[in-house]
Formats: sequence, structure tokens, C-alpha cells
Amino acid sequence: MNRIPPAEWAPQRALFLGFPSDPELWEDDLAPAQAEVAALARQLSETVPVRLIASGAEAAATARTLLPAAVQVDDIPFGDIWLRDTGPVFTRAETAVRFRFNGWGGKYDLPGDDTVGAGMAGLMSAAVDPFDFVLEGGAIEYDGAGLLLTTEQCLLNPNRNPGWTKAAAEAALAKAIGARRIVWLGDGLLNDHTDGHVDNLARFVAPGTVAVPEGGPDDPNAAVFADAAARIRAAGLVAVTIPSVGAYHMDDELVPASYMNWIVANGQVVVPLYGAANDAAAVAAVARCFPRHRVTGLRADHILTGGGSFHCISQQVPEAK
Repeated sequence: MNRIPPAEWAPQRALFLGFPSDPELWEDDLAPAQAEVAALARQLSETVPVRLIASGAEAAATARTLLPAAVQVDDIPFGDIWLRDTGPVFTRAETAVRFRFNGWGGKYDLPGDDTVGAGMAGLMSAAVDPFDFVLEGGAIEYDGAGLLLTTEQCLLNPNRNPGWTKAAAEAALAKAIGARRIVWLGDGLLNDHTDGHVDNLARFVAPGTVAVPEGGPDDPNAAVFADAAARIRAAGLVAVTIPSVGAYHMDDELVPASYMNWIVANGQVVVPLYGAANDAAAVAAVARCFPRHRVTGLRADHILTGGGSFHCISQQVPEAK
């Protein structure tokens, strides 16, 4: 059995998106965040069937008023919208690999986040292949051929799997998703409550080629970006750079805004934008990385108030093989 999940630029049967649903969690940002997710779903539905997951009848009804009939809305309970982390990794359309989820190291314990993955697998009639270790999908980036990127900050954090070494992590990922080699990056972005998920830091854009942000001297993450690029090159991979968002604050707090949190879906790429100075330059840089894709940018300011962006709320389902 081939356990290696295809790269995100491989053909997709469907794409899951989480829909902001809980007024207590999202407060004044609920309606604006719902509008941003709806705009993303409309864009993505041009090339891939979108399965939007809402939690509760009221949220599902709101989603249906915002979206065309082509977007399937499903009501499945969840804690919040971060399906990249709480959902399974679909190694094939018919197989969903599930891991334990502990609220990003015990930070956020929300009812439904530990069960939504089973619901997603059920919607695709996929067999569930469970593994008894903690892992979030945003913590790993894969090229479709068994090469993975991750960060030491997240995967070796004792709040996930106490006592894990690199060797233990590599053995677990080899068994679960066929990892043949792991390139270990260091830290993720500052103030990232995920403890440094790699999908905000480094993304494959082609076999052997990884995009990383590049920040100016005033960028609080400049050293993190430079270290990631150096490790990627030392591993024998090509590193290309994307302009960083730079220092981005909400309510005077530095938050981990990243253009790297894009979605790839059947010939298009959608890049999150934040009303920052480098928005247009970032879209242009991503377009150079994906010359055969249509690359667009959409605003994600209000989604970011919840702690993540486009890639964080999505999970792709590859075509059957």
C-alpha cells in the first residue's frame, strides 16, 4: 500500500474548507470572516469541488446564503475551522490517515475538534487509518515523493509527543505516511500558537524546490526565514524567496501573518492577503513559482484573527488512483 500523500499540486477530487461558526469564538469578526471564507470557496470552486464544513444549523444556513449551489455545505460539529490540523490527511481519495489531536499542545480544547476528522472521512466514504501519536497537518509539508519538511519547534515539542527524538518522529511518519526523508527546519514564526507550523514558513512549489519568505532588516522573523533557507539549501534543495508580510500587528500584538499559507487546487493558487505593503509583490512572486497555475490573492485579515489563514482551514482530497 502506497502511504505517501500526493503533492498539493496533484489532481484533487475535492477540497474541504472550514466555515467560521461560533459567535463566542469569533465575536465581531464572525461575519467578516465568514465573508472571506465564502469568497475563497467561490474562487476555489472554479477548479475543484469544494466541501464547506459548518458547525451547527445556523452557520450552515448562513453559508448557503453566501455560496452558489456548486459549493456543498455540510453540517458537522467542530470546535473551530482549522481543518488542516483537526482533519485527516487523505493519502488517497479512499484512505484517510488520522492522528491524535490535543489542541496544539493543550492550548485550545474545543469539543468536536477531535471528531471532525472522522466526519470528513465519512463524507468521502474513505477508510480511516488511525495512528496513536499527536500530529497536526499544518506541521508537515510534503512533495508527493516521500520528502517532508517540518520544524523542530513543533514536532519535537514535549507538549505533543513527550520524549520524541528526530529518529522517533521520522520512524512514526515513515510508517504513517511513507516519509522517506525529513528536512528539519528550526523555529516557525514568532507568536504562532501552533508552535511553528511549517505551512507558514516553507512550502514546496515543485519537486526539489521550496519557497520561503524573505524579510527586511526590520522584519521580526528575518532570522527565522534566513535559517530556514540555509537549512533547505544545505539539504540539497533549491530555495526561492517570497516577500514576507513583515511586522503585522492586531490590537498592538505581533501576529504570524504569512503569504506562505496559500492553497493549491487543480491549476490555481490562492494567496492570503492582509492589506500589507507586499501583498501585490507576494502574489507576483508566487505566480513565478507556479507558472502553469492561475494565481490570485484574496483578503484574509479576519480569518487571521482566529490564528491562521487559508491553508490552515483547508484539506485536499486527491483523485483516486
